[in-house]
Amino acid sequence: MDAVDSRRIEAGDGTPELHWQHWLQARALPRVAPQELLPPGARAVVVAPHPDDEVLAVGGLLAHAAALGRRALLVAVTDGEASHTGSTRWPPGRLAARRRAETRLALARLGSGAAVLRAGLADGRVAAQADALHALLLRTLQPSDRVFTTWTLDGHPDHEATGRTTRAAAAQVGARVYEVPVWGWHWAQCGDARMPWAQAHLVTLSPQAVARKSAALQTFASQWEHDPGCAHTPILRASMQVRARRPFELVFA
Repeated sequence: MDAVDSRRIEAGDGTPELHWQHWLQARALPRVAPQELLPPGARAVVVAPHPDDEVLAVGGLLAHAAALGRRALLVAVTDGEASHTGSTRWPPGRLAARRRAETRLALARLGSGAAVLRAGLADGRVAAQADALHALLLRTLQPSDRVFTTWTLDGHPDHEATGRTTRAAAAQVGARVYEVPVWGWHWAQCGDARMPWAQAHLVTLSPQAVARKSAALQTFASQWEHDPGCAHTPILRASMQVRARRPFELVFA
């Protein structure tokens, strides 16, 4: 089994959240407040491979950014049009439009006025288009930005390519970048050595931010609902809604 296979996203809910909660409490990872991650003058930039990844990763932080009066930008790498391959209900064009609308509603529920920059890359093919994403980020990022993206070993090819490309562009610009596991919580076991725990920080969320994040995640109905034409749906699992109610988010610095 190669490294990618060892991070494969299987069906089901993955590692139970209760196990993660117990392990994380025992680990006592360092904590950081949202205002420390987003000091005055900093812009929060979230580079999300698919619609919903911005909420799953740092929806609570985006809610805090709005409350703190920080500027925010969402770089939407793809429109997520490939999640329902072969579906008659959700052909790619219709699904892309639906997922763009879901993102707009999710940001509203977060209370976020984040600007949205759509890269328009093909869902499932981010690695093949990494040069285009890199060029876009070089034109967009600023040294004072705080950049949040998916972890480079998250288990989904688009997540990993987005993370690698974002980290490279941020380094070139001089912006601070943080990687966030999304699918890693699903395939990894508690204490899994493949996750860089030495770089992990817990971002403390207020109850209001947690409530906003949970409500925002519910807007992605296309990903929650079962499509009879797609055996692998729903894409989002019940375990993800449970994780969305954590009073923290985890970032790798």
